[in-house]
This record gives sequence, structure tokens and C-alpha cells, in this order.
Amino acid sequence: MMAKVKADANAPTSMKELKDTLWKAADKLRGSMDASQYKDIILGLVFLKYVSDAFEERRGQIFAELEAEGYEVSAIEEIAADPDEYLGSGVFWVPEQARWTFLAQNAKGFTPAPGEAEQSIGELVDAAMEMIMRRNPSLQGTLPRIFNRDNVDQRRLRELVDLFNSSRFTGEGQTKARDLLGEVYEYFLEKFAKAEGKRGGEFYTPAGVVRVLVEMLEPDHGRVYDPACGSGGMFVQAEKFLASHNREGSEISVFGQELNERTWRMAKMNLAIHGLHGNLGSRWGDTFARDIHPDLQADFVMANPPFNIKDWVRNESDPRWRFGVPPKNNANYAWLQHIVSKLAPGGSGGVVMANGSMSSNSGGEGEIRAQLVEADLVSCMVALPTQLFRSTAIPVCVWFFAKDKSAGKGGSVDRRGQVLFLDARGMGHMVDRAERALSDEDIAKIASTFHSWRGKVDADGVEPAPYEDVPGFAYSAPIDEIKAADYALTPGRYVGAAAVEEDAEPLEAKLARLTDELETQFAESERLAAVVREQLRRVK
Repeated sequence: MMAKVKADANAPTSMKELKDTLWKAADKLRGSMDASQYKDIILGLVFLKYVSDAFEERRGQIFAELEAEGYEVSAIEEIAADPDEYLGSGVFWVPEQARWTFLAQNAKGFTPAPGEAEQSIGELVDAAMEMIMRRNPSLQGTLPRIFNRDNVDQRRLRELVDLFNSSRFTGEGQTKARDLLGEVYEYFLEKFAKAEGKRGGEFYTPAGVVRVLVEMLEPDHGRVYDPACGSGGMFVQAEKFLASHNREGSEISVFGQELNERTWRMAKMNLAIHGLHGNLGSRWGDTFARDIHPDLQADFVMANPPFNIKDWVRNESDPRWRFGVPPKNNANYAWLQHIVSKLAPGGSGGVVMANGSMSSNSGGEGEIRAQLVEADLVSCMVALPTQLFRSTAIPVCVWFFAKDKSAGKGGSVDRRGQVLFLDARGMGHMVDRAERALSDEDIAKIASTFHSWRGKVDADGVEPAPYEDVPGFAYSAPIDEIKAADYALTPGRYVGAAAVEEDAEPLEAKLARLTDELETQFAESERLAAVVREQLRRVK
């Protein structure tokens, strides 16, 4: 059951209204700062509201459980004040002056004991962030303390706190406050990415693209890794995949790394809101300069690293370059080899790349690609439609790797020595002038074709349909055929043209029918012209 907004006089009555209201609230800060700045303000408040709501919900559960067992109120209050009662249930401990009720009550300013200075709402929120980090070591160094800066309008900040306060978040049954807050957080991430344009691509991958990776790989157990994790979208979508199949997010262990400090903080908050306790390192860092998970062998790797990086930390003796040293002026094949190096013996991975990576021969990339193919590591190549990324016009593809393509856990069909090519460039629909989106049906078609090719039973235990090549869309190519094409991995080269439906109508009959239709249209045109002339004559 989904979390919902409580019905009262102030709260929005639907998820859409809630999102729209909160986005309009965020827009109030536009006058004094740009999107990259007020993003941190809004997402910080969303997180603060989440941890407070989750804390209060757990506190209510403790009281209800102990009252039912006949405990005295004083004993219940003592137990409810024990942080372990919350941390043991995956809920962060929130000190009293960091709770949302305290902040909302003092939004217009807090007057402390005599002789002490009055505190603004910005100071109170900063202090709340500090207290939460101090009491919850896993959040140390994560939360923003930027609410009392000169460029933050305290009046507007008070209005934001009031607005969040009027929007009640709650859970029903086993559902926690994070369900709704998590959706709001993701909504804001998407909106901020659009507002920031090209920079937004640094922390946000379109949901449809992420779902292609998740639905094809089905990360339902073990270690899940993203070496360029952005705001954590791959992990969140993996948790959603598990939830949609009545599984728990605790069935996967999350590992990631992120170069940008502010994005790393967003990822930590995003994982916390979705109940995922991931290992993103004690701080942000460059995956190439210092891999913070050097010994990790992952069951699943999913990534959307930055494309075509020209200035990257390159060490020619790096053991990750098993198939060849990547060129100095492009890190694409560094990312690909890094990801392959992280796969466990039965592991699989998917990585979003610029289309040029499928056929480039510059700087030794062609030789590296040939070795990846000959090592039988490439399982599937998917060409995606254009305009999926608002932040870039570069067409993209997805590389899928598998350490073991034999019949077994990965599927009942032995696909050693073969690569599946899927051309999805004709899929998707335009949501506005600048952006295309993949539908549920599009994603299901891509994923089900791959699962049929591997003979893989889906997460619900359903047997796949037998695989067949589909002209213009899907083709299973042996490595010898790929070698003959100079190891180019562009799907369009292999899938051919889509089959054209035969026209059963004889040519002579079709010409006669079309001629009759044209004569009828001419006659109607002449009739309408006569009507118009008659009306004009009457006007004169």
C-alpha cells in the first residue's frame, strides 16, 4: 500500500498537487540564487522532513506496542528515549531540537534562555543538521549546513518550512514515510536536472534509461556497484525493482563512488530516504585516481559515467587495463574496462555510453573492443533513441557485459560466442520539444527480448518466450560475424531493415481505386469553391 498525504484543510489531496506545490515553493528562492544553489536548500529540507517523520512514526509504534503490553507511561517514555529502539529499526535518531515539530513551531525565530542570542530559522535548521549527523555516524559529513548564509532569504525559508509542515507524510501498515518522501525527492532531482540544463546531467540519469539497465539485469541479490553513482538513481531503481516483486531492498548490498562533493551528499541522502544503507565511501573521490573499492567483486554493475572525458587521471600501468591502455584524450574505454574488472565470476553489468564507443578505432580503442569481444564478455548492445538526455544531444547506447554466458544461473540457453544486438532507436515518445521518454511497453520489449535470448525466467518465475531474430530490431550475431565487421558493435549494422508488409492489392486495382478517390475529391473541391463564390457574391 502506498504512503499517502493525510486529508486536512491544508495538505494537497494528490501526489501531483503535492509535487507541484512543493516545486512552486522551491521556485520562490529563484530570485536570490540559481538552481544549483537552491537545489541543496530544498533537498536538505526534504531529507530533514523525512528523518523527522520516520522518527515520529517509529516513536508512535513504540508507544502503541508498549501500551498494548500494559507498560506505564513513564516506562514507555524512558524506552522511547533510547536511540537503539530507532537505529535497530533502520530509523535515524533525531534529537528533540532537530525534529520538524520544533522547527515549525519556531520558524519565526527561537528565543532561548535569558542572556542568549535569538536564533533565526536558518540557524535552527543548520543546528538540526549538525545534531542529526553527530548522533548518526553514517550521515557524518553528508548533510548541508547552508541555511543561514547571507544569500538565503530567511522569510522565504520560513515560508518553505510552513509549506512542508502543512503537507503531512505518513505510512500505512508496513509502509514508512520514506515511500512518499522518496518520490518527492526523486521528483525534485528530475526538476532540478532540467533547470540546470547540461550540469543537471552530472547527477541525474533519466528514469527510463535507468530502468532499461535494471529491467535487463534484474539485480535481485548480492553486491550492486556504480562507479559514477551521481545521486544514486541506479540503486534506488534497483530497490524499486525488488519492491515491485515483493522483495526487500536489504537483499542487495550497495557500493558506489562519486567525484562531485555536492552530488555525493545528494546520493547519501537519497539512499537514506529509500532505506538503502550503501557504502559510498567516507568522502567523494575520483574512481580513476583512487578506487575506494579496490577488491570489490560485484554481482551487478550499473553505470552512466560522463561521456568522452578528455582530462582524466591515467596511469598506464593500472591493472584495470587488462585489454589495453585507454587513450589519453578519452576515458570511455577506461570506464568500460574498470566495470569489467569489478565483475564477480558470475557477474553482469550494464553501462551507458556515447554511440561513438561502439565503432571508434582512435587511440587503440578498436583493439580494446576487439579483445573484449574475443574474451566473450559482451553479451548485448542496445542502441537507444535520441533526446533521452536533456543535458546532451549525443546519441547513446548501452553495453551489457557478462562473465558467464553459458547455460546456468544466467539463463537456460548457452550464448557463448554470441552477442545480441537490439536497435531501439525508433522507440520512445516526445514529452516536450527537447526530451524523449521510453514507455513501459518499450522497456518491457527491450528487456523481454534479452531474457528470451538468454532463456532467463523473469523475477516472477515466468518462462520466457523462445527467442527469434526480428529484422530491424533484434539479431544474435556470432563472434565470427562481428570480427568480419572489424569488431564494430553498432546494432544497425547487424539487425538489418524492418520487414515491410506485403500489399495484397493488385497494382491495377489500386490505381483504379486511387483514381476514383481523387476524382471524387476534385468534384468536392469544385462544389465547395462554388459555394464560397456564391457567399462572396451575396456579401457584395
